[in-house]
Amino acid sequence: MASNTVTAQQLADAKAKFKQDGWAVLPDVISPEKAKEVVDRLWKAKEESERRGDPTYLDWLDPNSSNVRIFYLMELDPVFRELISHPTAVEMVQSALGQNFLVSNFTANIALPGSKSMGLHSDLSLQCPDPWLSTWGLNVIWCLHDTYKENGATMYIPGSHHWTAKSQVPSDDEARKLLVPFEAKAGSIIVMDGRLWHTSGCNTTEDKERALLFGAYNAPFLRGQVNWGVGLSEETKKTLSPELREWLGVNRDGNLGVVTGVNDVFAEGSAAPAAA
Repeated sequence: MASNTVTAQQLADAKAKFKQDGWAVLPDVISPEKAKEVVDRLWKAKEESERRGDPTYLDWLDPNSSNVRIFYLMELDPVFRELISHPTAVEMVQSALGQNFLVSNFTANIALPGSKSMGLHSDLSLQCPDPWLSTWGLNVIWCLHDTYKENGATMYIPGSHHWTAKSQVPSDDEARKLLVPFEAKAGSIIVMDGRLWHTSGCNTTEDKERALLFGAYNAPFLRGQVNWGVGLSEETKKTLSPELREWLGVNRDGNLGVVTGVNDVFAEGSAAPAAA
């Protein structure tokens, strides 16, 4: 699935902004027509998820059933396997995490009119204890509708990716005063540092839904939020590209040789170890 109209300059600008601000928006990654097609397939995925017995509303996660969540997207429709490995998304991921990474999660959140905000969090705080010293994870958010405050845009705290410990996070009431919305057009992606504190917004419109896909990626040493190797069927695994098999951790190898820094074992020209 090729990018729509993303230019090299837009990519360069987005990488620089992400590095500085902990987030960036890239418009027109897919066309509005493609975004609408994905929305239609997303609603069908919701029906299939419920048919399989996987609920699309979790009362411990969201305040009411106007928040629709769809899990195991890559199992439900091949279009989501295309999006999680979209070259523009992957380039942004690799610019932050390096060439090697893992797919941590891929889910959908549809905010219907009346939906409320979930708990404030950072993705990295859900995966590992502090201190959070680097961009060990990030989210690529696919905007399938025009996304703005009134229809439930993701709300974030500017600069919060610099917080390295839970002790730096203000109380919930104080933190929510700092929230501002990510706003973007349908077909855009929002790339968000895993350390950035955020929450879902409230949809206060009368008749506008807001569908977002959240593709979470992390450094290969960090355990993913979902064990995709278990969750994917054998039929789906057969459709995966070699790259996607690696990113989903379906192959035998995990983080072999991809620790930060240079490992002499893999350095070109290294002498073979002496026999014991």
